[in-house]
Amino acid sequence: MLACGSAADILGRKRLFVAGLTLFSLSSAVSVLTSDIIVLDAARALAGVGAAAVMTAGSAILATTFEGAAQARAFAILGSAAGAGLALGPSTAGLLVDAFGWRGVFASHLVVMVLVAVAVPMVRESRNPAAIRFDWPGIASFTLSLLLLMLGVLQGPQWGWSSAGTVLLLVAAAVLMALFVVAELRQARPMFDLGLFGQPRFLAASLVPLSLSFGFVCLVVLLPAYLTGARGMSVGRAGDTMMLLTLPVLVVPLVVSNLVRRGLSTRLVLSLSMLVAAGGAAWLTVIDQDIAVVSLIGPLFLIGTGMGMTAGLVDGVAITSVRPEQAGTAAGMFNTVRLASEAVAIAAMGALVLDVTRGRISAGLPATAVPPGGADAATIANKAVSGNLTGAADGLTGTARADFLDLLTRSYTHGIHVLLWLLVGIGAATGVVLHLLLRPREVGVTTTEQAEPVTVAVDA
Repeated sequence: MLACGSAADILGRKRLFVAGLTLFSLSSAVSVLTSDIIVLDAARALAGVGAAAVMTAGSAILATTFEGAAQARAFAILGSAAGAGLALGPSTAGLLVDAFGWRGVFASHLVVMVLVAVAVPMVRESRNPAAIRFDWPGIASFTLSLLLLMLGVLQGPQWGWSSAGTVLLLVAAAVLMALFVVAELRQARPMFDLGLFGQPRFLAASLVPLSLSFGFVCLVVLLPAYLTGARGMSVGRAGDTMMLLTLPVLVVPLVVSNLVRRGLSTRLVLSLSMLVAAGGAAWLTVIDQDIAVVSLIGPLFLIGTGMGMTAGLVDGVAITSVRPEQAGTAAGMFNTVRLASEAVAIAAMGALVLDVTRGRISAGLPATAVPPGGADAATIANKAVSGNLTGAADGLTGTARADFLDLLTRSYTHGIHVLLWLLVGIGAATGVVLHLLLRPREVGVTTTEQAEPVTVAVDA
């Protein structure tokens, strides 16, 4: 994402968009045709590069193509499109797999790319004349740092947090991140312009996806396993239940966009969105193995509404908080923060649930039977958190099996509750910080550097 942000400014936003579109399409075609898992993995990696180019250049194109109310609508539609992907993507993919096999999912990508390609000739080119070269030291150090950080967080529960392997990975990630910061500070025109975080609006916009990575995205990933494992739902029923969380993201962005155009404060919307999501997470702590689906409607809908209030709107705030010639860099930075925080948050919160669940299981094992084979608490917790509670109890029968499953379910539920209360704290704290960062006098200072139509679009 960072490299593509720089490339968009240097090579041209439309040119990079077309390059990303082409790479993503070719990679999807290879994914449809191959029968080799290694080739498929490589194709998906290249598709990720193409997607990074499309997302980054696309955001910059919107920022430089539209002005005023049209720009606000464009980013609202972008937010609703993202919401549609979250809400309908998994279920649609499931239908495609049922109807055409796994290749049908990648074939659907090709169909969408053809539709996108039809619109490309209508897009005008733009670039930043002052951007002239790539920041290779920054690209390498940041990417490797993030890779090692994610690997360390993912493997920590398996290897042990104090193990040599985990410590080495985390220390190396920290060293590389420090080198990245040094490299960027020494660049005349850095790929990751740390100075942008000195602008309150851009910093505030970057904090929103960071918080929602914990408060929304983590639940999209972790809740289905709990619903199928501890609650005992079928995979289809769990998917339908998760729609309560994701469907608001389809509708709310357009509603909020209209309200902002009519005078509702962006500051109020973004601050309130964090508190709404935090409130939903607090309400969701009622969840347990016996909860009725109807009791999940309110908290899941509230969390989804908090996410929907920011979708599209926050993209516009981030990219229009900088000068137009910095749009590519800002889009790259913002999307990097968004996706990197999602990846790290999922890994970290998954590790948290696993650790808490394992601790509870360890404390409860002496009072109940242990499955044959002498499985330890870590192995048992892994199976439980992946949703395979019954598999963890294989070999036990009767009362012993029932008692053991009850221990696993209670331990897993406790892990989810700890996660949810942490999400409440993160959301509430972020809401307060956003309210302070987006104070009117700060907005005025920031937007004086921008064209008047952008000021109207953001603050209307």
